[in-house]
Amino acid sequence: MTDPAETTALITNDAVVIGMLAVILGAVFWASSLENKAVKRFFAIIPALLLCYFLPSLLTTFGIVDPEQSRLYFVASRYLLPAALVLLTLSADLPAIFKLGPKALIMFATGTIGVMIGGPVAILLTSIIAPDLLGSGPEAIWRGMATVAGSWTGGSANQTALYEIFGASSDVFSIWIAVDVIVANIWMACVLWIAANQQKVDRWLKADASAVEAVRDKAEAYELANARIPTLKDMMFILAVSFGAVGAAHAIADPLSSWFGETYPQLDRLSLNSSFFWLVLVATIIGVTLSFTPARKLQGPGAAKVGSVFIYILVACVGLNMNIAAILESPAYFLIGGVWMLVHVALMFTVARLIRAPSFFLGVGSMANIGGAASAPVAAAAFHPSLAPVGVLLAVLGYIVGTAAGWATGLMMAQIGG
Repeated sequence: MTDPAETTALITNDAVVIGMLAVILGAVFWASSLENKAVKRFFAIIPALLLCYFLPSLLTTFGIVDPEQSRLYFVASRYLLPAALVLLTLSADLPAIFKLGPKALIMFATGTIGVMIGGPVAILLTSIIAPDLLGSGPEAIWRGMATVAGSWTGGSANQTALYEIFGASSDVFSIWIAVDVIVANIWMACVLWIAANQQKVDRWLKADASAVEAVRDKAEAYELANARIPTLKDMMFILAVSFGAVGAAHAIADPLSSWFGETYPQLDRLSLNSSFFWLVLVATIIGVTLSFTPARKLQGPGAAKVGSVFIYILVACVGLNMNIAAILESPAYFLIGGVWMLVHVALMFTVARLIRAPSFFLGVGSMANIGGAASAPVAAAAFHPSLAPVGVLLAVLGYIVGTAAGWATGLMMAQIGG
């Protein structure tokens, strides 16, 4: 973490920053509820969730906040995300979700293949247009891009593994971390827009969204039939279940990741030494188990809504990591990353249209690769809170295949840019 004395940010107190984020979230929701035709037209184009994601990025872009110095994202991802996963999963109709069919897996696999193809295509174009950018030895950009391939097919644990495998220099690695974060976050913003306009996108894709709509409608019907004004006791129960599960997940995840790292280091490529991997997985398992118990009745007083609040806070904290001005510092590398992402996105839309997959599968299948466990549930919940478990399950799958897919991508790029 950056020393507060070294940062040039205007505000370094996280208490102040979280207050600013809360005000931004409140202001967005207040504005979106106004009965004004111009306002309604605006939010029809720019959804509230996208603003909750984009506006915090301006705090970083204009130097008000330094996300590297702030601990808010760490707190949100390690405490609020697993709590949200528990609350959204215990409220979900898991049997109905598992009946969604194979299209979710097809789109996830398409996302992985898109990353594996996009990297070599981007570096091939670079070798033709600007060969001076390729570099050599530890400074070769394909080494840094290989780490991004691990991140975009799995997560940060996979990215770190590939950093060690391919031996990128620290300078190259730091540049491509910035490209990873900015380009992935821009695409995340697009996915949130798709979620807010899913009916329009589904019509364009000629998609059969009936299965997704059935899960969503069933969840809404259950919530409506069991909804009641929450009492203080209800809210305390929701708090106890969510953060009790978070505590249990941490208690299991930390020693389990250490044990795998010490006992079976050869399994590190599957992210089994990552405490975050186990945290997400254990929290999801707890939520799934609770969905078959009387704890599911907590949906009535608003468990899913509390989980959604946690998701929105996480979205705002993720937004802090997007410094749009960073693109101006190394535009060529961001352009390469943008071409890479465009190949991935183009393939996702092509396959989705061919198999008539709903926009939900497109967005979540992509973010399970590009964003991993911190973003896929957020993307899924943006389509509907009851669908968050799909994002979790696909993200966990991404952790498993991420290192192998990233390694294969790195080898292909080495043949072109080495």
